[in-house]
Amino acid sequence: MDKMKRRIGTPVWKPVCTQASSLEEPVVKDVGVESEIGSQMQEVNESTIEVMDATVSPKAFEDDIEDEASKENPVLSAAKHSLSVEVGASVIRFVRGKDGSTKEKIEKETGVQIILPSSKQEDAIIIEGTSAVSVAKASKEIQHIINEAVKTPSLDYSHFVSLPLAIHPELVAKLVNFQNSILGISDANAGENLEGNSDGDGYEGDAQDEQLDEGSAVAVERKVANDRESVKVDVRGIPLVSYAPKEPKDSKSSSLSDLRIEKSIFIKPKTFHLTVLMLKLWNKERVNLATEVLKSISPKVMDALDNRPLFVRLKGLDCMRGSLDKACVVYARVEEIGSENRLSRACLIIDAFVEAGLVLERDIRHELKLHATVMNVKHRERRGNRKVKSDFFNACGIFKQFGSEEWGEYLIREAHLSQRFKYDENGYYHCCASIPFPENMQVD
Repeated sequence: MDKMKRRIGTPVWKPVCTQASSLEEPVVKDVGVESEIGSQMQEVNESTIEVMDATVSPKAFEDDIEDEASKENPVLSAAKHSLSVEVGASVIRFVRGKDGSTKEKIEKETGVQIILPSSKQEDAIIIEGTSAVSVAKASKEIQHIINEAVKTPSLDYSHFVSLPLAIHPELVAKLVNFQNSILGISDANAGENLEGNSDGDGYEGDAQDEQLDEGSAVAVERKVANDRESVKVDVRGIPLVSYAPKEPKDSKSSSLSDLRIEKSIFIKPKTFHLTVLMLKLWNKERVNLATEVLKSISPKVMDALDNRPLFVRLKGLDCMRGSLDKACVVYARVEEIGSENRLSRACLIIDAFVEAGLVLERDIRHELKLHATVMNVKHRERRGNRKVKSDFFNACGIFKQFGSEEWGEYLIREAHLSQRFKYDENGYYHCCASIPFPENMQVD
């Protein structure tokens, strides 16, 4: 077949869709294409399309038809008002409401459409409406919902100001030994990975396997002509093998269960720290502001510390809430070495965050109590969707053994703006910002 000749020219388009009466896609009917091979023109009502050029892809064909239709249809080009509001991924659930009820209520009252992000990594809500007034009204209502939600325990703290202690390896080792002793882990290596989940029985099974391997193996080879013949075996020369009786289930494990003590309620050793201030920073704007506040007060903190190193002593244990038999939080007591009270003066950090409006009103009234948490029931692993109204554990035995524990003296090297539930490569909480503390004596 001879190669088909083509004429180069500008395509001439004629509308082929009927006028749409709504925002639905216009209805496109059959069209015809004319080439030199032959005429294949078909009539479409009173409109036709004539193509004089190279091949046109189906997608481009449809796009051009829609563009032409949008020019002739004023409904499709109606003006819209749109507003993107960055609220933070953690509070979007409050805007959505149960089964979308809160979102639907706002849409019905204001006449707007609220588009929630499809990914948990996105934190912006888009509000679309036919007037700027309706969009602004919806935005105001959303902000009110968020402001009320952050005041409740339903939204957990996302960040905190910390003084890292896990930077001291010897202290981390003491904390690991503390946890191993309570959990009944005798193998020192078994406690190195207390951060992860464990089935709790692995080391016991390995020990039993080793015992079995130490015994003498006995093999008897049976050689007979057929299955009916009997075989006599002289067992007098076979060494006897004795197996230790299987021990009953570890009583310590059952007692720990009765005391409601398990591995998950211990803090991760590599996150050991002093807590200065808890914060709810639910969007990027507030995180950035908190970062700027911490960095801006670095010179004032240095002055409050007289530009001299600050050491603290950790000694004994204390219970923050509840009695010893129904403890919620157990922490190591902290005291500054020296009687100058420089550590409290350095906590002017709190005042700076309050002035910036980053501290909730109910938290402002709380008295500063520097503490190094070692156990917290909030860390307990939940099985399924079971909710516990009141959780606790019996710490009487722990206080009897470690109530006067000498944890040691340690240098405070820096203050962090730490993010909860996120960790850096060193195992410590993700650092959003930090300021140094004096490490060397200043000589005039």
